[in-house]
Amino acid sequence: LLFVLGTVSCTLFLAVNGLYSASDDVIELTPTNFNKEVIQSESLWLVEFYAPWCGHCQRLTPEWKKAATALKGVVKVGAVDADKHQSLGGQYGVRGFPTIKIFGANKNKAEDYQGGRTSDAIVDAALSALRSLVKDRLSGRSGGYSSGKQSRESGGGDKKDVIELTDDSFDKNVINSDDVWMVEFYAPWCGHCKNLEPEWAAAATEVKEQTKGKVKLAAVDATVNQMLAGRYGIRGFPTIKIFQKGEDPVDYDGGRTRSDIIARALDLFSDNAPPPELLEIINEDVLKGTCDAHQLCIISVLPHILDTGASGRNSYLDVMLKMAEKYKKKMWGWLWTEAGAQSDLESSLGIGGFGYPAMAAVNARKMKFALLKGSFSEQGINEFLRELSVGRGSTAPVGGGAFPKIHSVEPWDGKDGELPVEDDIDLSDVDLDDWDKDEL
Repeated sequence: LLFVLGTVSCTLFLAVNGLYSASDDVIELTPTNFNKEVIQSESLWLVEFYAPWCGHCQRLTPEWKKAATALKGVVKVGAVDADKHQSLGGQYGVRGFPTIKIFGANKNKAEDYQGGRTSDAIVDAALSALRSLVKDRLSGRSGGYSSGKQSRESGGGDKKDVIELTDDSFDKNVINSDDVWMVEFYAPWCGHCKNLEPEWAAAATEVKEQTKGKVKLAAVDATVNQMLAGRYGIRGFPTIKIFQKGEDPVDYDGGRTRSDIIARALDLFSDNAPPPELLEIINEDVLKGTCDAHQLCIISVLPHILDTGASGRNSYLDVMLKMAEKYKKKMWGWLWTEAGAQSDLESSLGIGGFGYPAMAAVNARKMKFALLKGSFSEQGINEFLRELSVGRGSTAPVGGGAFPKIHSVEPWDGKDGELPVEDDIDLSDVDLDDWDKDEL
């Protein structure tokens, strides 16, 4: 069996080749063409986000091709290799494969497709969505950015999230800021700048939301703010530079579509994001809150404090923290508990009684888990997590099909453990001389 990182299980691992070709009626989409083909399109789109190694994706492929042929000229049907183009999948919140999205009138608000995986079901859903889109047009309701033409003519929507910077405001806002800044230097007369403007504005709003303001998109009119243009050697327009605290600015040389810009911004965000918290399982809320909110939760069961002392336990926690940092882009949850403190949980994960420290990676949506078979070390854990990252590794269902009862316990105080105090025995009434005689 394979370990799966999403909402559906994938059962094969094949050479990573795309499932579609130019001869199909399925349109292959990438970060380079996605904006032009889908976002700026008047058409209704059904888009599958897939991974070539995913068994469910492979089984869907012939049905998806049949649906695309049936809908040709009526509804556009596309596919994204989200294993190869992870930034594009991440932009649309893809957590498992295959994920199907419907891009209707408002291309900025894609809907999840939850229907059947047959060509008939897919075609029915497409025609239903198309009927709704046409009815909305008939009644005069607009879906927002329904086409590239509309967004260009309207200036690309609201530019409220693009921060305008000047010679006077640049340093206090950007230099030494803890946030990451992507700054566009433009000239009002520049045609390429005008083309970029709606993409930059749309990306600014999306990036602000997805990074909670930790990556900012800004713009500088280089014809007015010539001090800044000179300082950063601006020779052509638009020029985009990336500013990060403590580092020299670097040129952004990626694509100019909103999806390209967003993808780079999210990469910058994850590179600069702190590692996830490492939480002790002290009650049910900690376990469920962490595991329900992440694709995977990595649970370690550490030896009893009397077996390791504080220094030994901290060395295990340090290993986990290093791995959490290394895999922080995966957005996994990280938990630990002491041997025996959550014995029901240990049993449900095939841990318990011996072999501490132990580690299990749990997919709470599928209620499946994989166990660390190698050493509880950076090397052993790294190999374990790397295998999971590519969909490999043996799995088993969580015992009982759900998390067991979690006991509320006091959090570790960071100190060495103490042996329980034994009751004092009063020996004053015992005649030791008689006891010795009897024994002898």
